[in-house]
Amino acid sequence: MKSNFIGGQWRESAASRSNINPSDLDDVVGQYAQADADDARAAIDAACAAQASWAHGGIQARSTSLDFIGNELLARQTELGTLLSREEGKTLVEGIAEVARAGQIFKFFAGEVLRTGGEKLPSVRPLVDVEITREPVGVVGIITSWNFPIAIPAWKIAPALAYGNCVVFKPADLVPASAWALAEIISRSGIPPGVFNLVMGRGSVVGNAIVSAPGVNALSFTGSVETGHMLLQRGAQQCKRMQLEMGGKNPLVVLDDADLDVAIDCAVQGAYYSTGQRCTASSRFIVQKGIYRRFVAGLTEAVEALRVGHALAPQTQIGPVVDESHLRHDENYLDIGKSEGARLASGGQRLPRETRGHFLSPALFIDATPKMRIAREEIFGPIACAIAVDSYEEALAVANDSPFGLSSGICTTSLKHAAHFKRHVKSGMTMVNVPTAGVDYHVPFGGTKASSYGPREQGPYAVDFFTTVKTAYTKAYFD
Repeated sequence: MKSNFIGGQWRESAASRSNINPSDLDDVVGQYAQADADDARAAIDAACAAQASWAHGGIQARSTSLDFIGNELLARQTELGTLLSREEGKTLVEGIAEVARAGQIFKFFAGEVLRTGGEKLPSVRPLVDVEITREPVGVVGIITSWNFPIAIPAWKIAPALAYGNCVVFKPADLVPASAWALAEIISRSGIPPGVFNLVMGRGSVVGNAIVSAPGVNALSFTGSVETGHMLLQRGAQQCKRMQLEMGGKNPLVVLDDADLDVAIDCAVQGAYYSTGQRCTASSRFIVQKGIYRRFVAGLTEAVEALRVGHALAPQTQIGPVVDESHLRHDENYLDIGKSEGARLASGGQRLPRETRGHFLSPALFIDATPKMRIAREEIFGPIACAIAVDSYEEALAVANDSPFGLSSGICTTSLKHAAHFKRHVKSGMTMVNVPTAGVDYHVPFGGTKASSYGPREQGPYAVDFFTTVKTAYTKAYFD
């Protein structure tokens, strides 16, 4: 059984959980410890005890440790990418790319450690200097989702450590193998005991202990809107700093002047790759009527050509849904779409394969309307819908008519419409002629409305969450 990592030691738990491969239900990836509330409290205590020395220690040591982690992730990207794909179900190409991205993130923040700046300003009062510096927040609780089991932890853990914080990390219950592999590398990076802690277990037990503990100063969470709202309410009672990423219902607008091949490629990659299990996935195609029928016909053909299968098979383009409960969730939305009057143009069936797995053919609804549930609620699976509109103005209005605002996209050859869309669409990220899913690690990530709460993730903007600003005044005396 793979154990939790607490206070610099691998610590066994009384309970464990089997990690099952969604591509092959007969394949047990491993047995992983299930932490209880006492384990979580021990991890928090260890982080609190280590915080002062880590915060005030040398920045070169931090940089060296983060660079070590990044280098090992890059060196082992094929091995760890295979493990990731085996437990989560995304294709091997995607799994390897995700591990490589995690390595790049750690190396980026190894550099950011050495670039953390401040300011020195003159005061409005004579002989007084003003210094503005950044300090660590303290102990940071990190709770992550299952769909990017190495990249999302990396883009939270790396800046937390870089800026001098200690970490208590709870990964999603479905993907402990990737989290454990990352923790094992961190354990050998030279980071002192207690600075980083891994507690695998149920959110209702471990997550609750983290958000409730007075010793946890900040919480960074990626997951559902419902869980995010609950954590926000709990954290606010203790004035914790909160950073929440909670999903999206991302529009891809296709105008009459769009390059049809580009638009179809953006739609397929954005909506269906990673089995549609991305918070940035395109789930609403808002298409101008002059191109609508050609777009729908071309997209249907492209979707039907996608190869669904075992995540590790080289020919596979779309892997399985992550588990049975999520597969039933997707099927429920397929029934909802049909009952609402949308037409299922392609997909939506369970698929038999050589191994028992959660395989679902990518689904496309057409002739949907903006008020349908399939056009408003996040499904988080390989299901998307097409909505016809008369004009660019109507397309923009439909795109903005959502409680979410994470990512958005437009396919057009009009500089005028592209520029207007970038300025007026209500989302934290927007794309022109590229898929809504797929972002860089060195620039800000985050959304508006119900998608996000708190400072942005990734890139140099991560400093805003993981540090506090201190202003110091000094009066000089001269003999």
